[in-house]
Formats: sequence, C-alpha cells, structure tokens
Amino acid sequence: MGLKFTEPQMQHLVEYGDGEWGDLEFPDAAERDKQFSREMSRAESQNHKGISLLIENPHRHDLAALEARIAEKLIARGFIEVRTPLIISTAALAKMTITPDHPLYKQVFFIDDKRCLRPMLAPNLYVVMRRLRDHTDGPVRIFEIGSCFRKESKSNRHLEEFTMLNLVDLGPEGDAMECLKDYIDDVMTAAGLEYTLAVEESDVYVETLDVEVGGIEVASGCIGPHSKLDPAHDIHEPWSGVGFGLERLLMLANGKSSVRKTAKSITYLNGYKID
Repeated sequence: MGLKFTEPQMQHLVEYGDGEWGDLEFPDAAERDKQFSREMSRAESQNHKGISLLIENPHRHDLAALEARIAEKLIARGFIEVRTPLIISTAALAKMTITPDHPLYKQVFFIDDKRCLRPMLAPNLYVVMRRLRDHTDGPVRIFEIGSCFRKESKSNRHLEEFTMLNLVDLGPEGDAMECLKDYIDDVMTAAGLEYTLAVEESDVYVETLDVEVGGIEVASGCIGPHSKLDPAHDIHEPWSGVGFGLERLLMLANGKSSVRKTAKSITYLNGYKID
C-alpha cells in the first residue's frame, strides 16, 4: 500500500480547494510531497481567481441568496416569517426535554443558570405557534431562518454557530406527513438538490423523517401531535415541522469540501479563503 497525503497536507488542500485527494497514493514521500506542491499550487490559483471574480461581480452572499429563495417558496405556500431571540431560557429547553441527562444538554452554550444561546429554533416557534393559534381557526404556518449554537467537535460538517431553517404547519390542510413531504420538496428545490428520505430515531422527537443528500443528513422532519413535547406547550392538534441546516445544504449544492466555507466567516467568503 502506498503513502497518502499527511493530515496537515490534507488540511491545507481542503482549506484552499474542493478536490478529491483522500484516495491518492504514492510510492514514496518524495513523490507525495511533489504532488502536494502541485495540488496546492492549483488550489491556491483557483482560490485567487474565485476571489477576483467576487470583487469584479458583487452579489449577495450565497447563504443570504439561499435564504431568500427558500423564504420566497414558503411565503408562496402561506407561511409567515418570524424572527425570535437568540437567547432563550433554560426552562424553554426543559420543555423540549433537554435537561442535564439529555445528550444535547452538554452541547448547549449557557450564559448563566437561567439562560443560554438557542441550540435550535423549535422552543421559540412553539411559543409563537401557540399564540397565533388564538387569532385564527385556520392553519398556523410559520418559519424562521436564524443562527443556532452548539458545542461541536472540529469537523467539516459541523459548526458551533450555524444557520437553521425551521418551519411548522399547525392544523395542516390534509395529511400531515404528505404536507411535510411537500414542504421538504419546496426547500430542496430552492437549494437545487436531489434527495432521499429516511425514517430515523431521535433524542428529542423520538422518530424523524430525515432528508439526505448522498448519504449526508441535511434536515430532520416530524409530525405531531407529540406526546412528550406538545402538552408542555399547550398544543393539541396535528402539525408538520422540519428543520434544515443551511450551511450544509449550501456546501453540497456548491460542491465545497467543508461546511465552514459556506458559513458566516472572516476566513472564507462564498467558499473562497481570504486570509
């Protein structure tokens, strides 16, 4: 078996480029290092060209553009966009069953013993959904796009600050699961990605309908009533909901090697390394 690029070499290549280098093998270290130099030169050159094109042709950030396309689709479906606080109470977490014995609890950024940065959008959306229910007998359809925060190990697929899209349809007109699938298709069409669906177990929702692209999970959906979560939020009717990680969607749609390239950053801009 031949030599492969070292871990530091792979890290440098991934930072500047989006190629497939993991399967390359070399007869010796000298040949490996020569090929690394060639690949790095090519990746740095392409990165520089990409930055030059951004400067010459200003446009909205790719993440903002994706958010706009998704929002347009959902508003056409009758959804209302909401914006809620980044800081939530630990009591709101508890209503989502996220207590000290829950796996997600260790990933929460706590401000003090009563407040934290939201690890998901659902706690606030439950509140808004319930309050809007008092104003109409028809469906309550809301969505939010915003930052969430979780303590994550270093990974090309995870971020400590990431952008979530979460939508929920309370009292859907029709079968809740079929409505959920329609909403998933709207978002994935806006992202320009083909996908598959798979039923999975969940720490919070018990069972979810997950959205995958090439075996990579990009979203988890669920339908209610939910016996553990709904009573705590005074919700007593069917609903459909799904949450997407937008940076991961963008990473796959743009063929990027790391989710960090598509995130809010002072290191990358629309996938190109600027530092």
